[in-house]
Amino acid sequence: MSSLNDIRPHSFAAWMAFVRPKTFGIAVAPIVAALSLAAFEIRDIDPLVALLTLTIALIMQIISNMKNDLGYTERKAETGNRRGLPRATSMGWISVQAARKAIYTMIVLGLLNTATLVYFGGWGFALIGIASIIAAYAYMGGPKPIAYTPFGELTVLIFFGLTAVCGSYYLQALTLSANAVLLGFALGAIASLVLCVNNWRDREHDLSINRRTLAVVMSANGFLILMRVLLMVPFIAVATMTIENQMLWPVLLVFAVISDAVRIPRELKERKYEELNQTMFSCVKLEMKFSILFSLGALAAIII
Repeated sequence: MSSLNDIRPHSFAAWMAFVRPKTFGIAVAPIVAALSLAAFEIRDIDPLVALLTLTIALIMQIISNMKNDLGYTERKAETGNRRGLPRATSMGWISVQAARKAIYTMIVLGLLNTATLVYFGGWGFALIGIASIIAAYAYMGGPKPIAYTPFGELTVLIFFGLTAVCGSYYLQALTLSANAVLLGFALGAIASLVLCVNNWRDREHDLSINRRTLAVVMSANGFLILMRVLLMVPFIAVATMTIENQMLWPVLLVFAVISDAVRIPRELKERKYEELNQTMFSCVKLEMKFSILFSLGALAAIII
């Protein structure tokens, strides 16, 4: 991988820094898990709809990543005490004009994808798609970005958890199940945890620029407790599924990653600043592992 000094403006490495593919697991994980649950409960999956669902999820993640990068630069919030990953626009790797064009292009692609999903799932998906695009853009865009409020984690829970899972499930089954909602909370909780770690790392910097994230407005102990609760939610949700439907017992495979979850609170206490970047990506990996194990369990339940 290129070092920071080797990255040339508008090169492939520059665009990768702008798009941040390491976060794509947050978008992919809930879709894969939802499709596996739908396969178990309705015994039928439309591959074209599945592909379109996965595509819209990735588009939402890319819009959010790019707007977050550009929004920070436009607000001149890239001050010296920030500890996060370098932003492509602030580093001059991607020009502001090119960044805006890329974001608008992705928004158009998102709207086209949404129009296709409306054909399969009904007009309700027009509202869901537009709301998702607005949320992705507004995270760091507009006069009052979500990223400057305490509602970032809740937004992630709603759109990268409940909306992603329930929407994907509904497009296949044309109905919802209690398990889909539980799964939405499970994956949404881990996705929210990724943002929690990000905001925990940056809380001193965010306070200095009047960015009132949840990590800033809550006490340190209270925020750490919240993160522990978010780590518990996915396992409680899956256990509840198996109580309601004992045929789903193979999805208890997700408990194989409980050791990964237990390690995160310890890292939050032991690590500081840039060291927490690794913890943040560990949360992304946790969500991906959780999704894969749940999917394997759901598919095994079909066979058994």
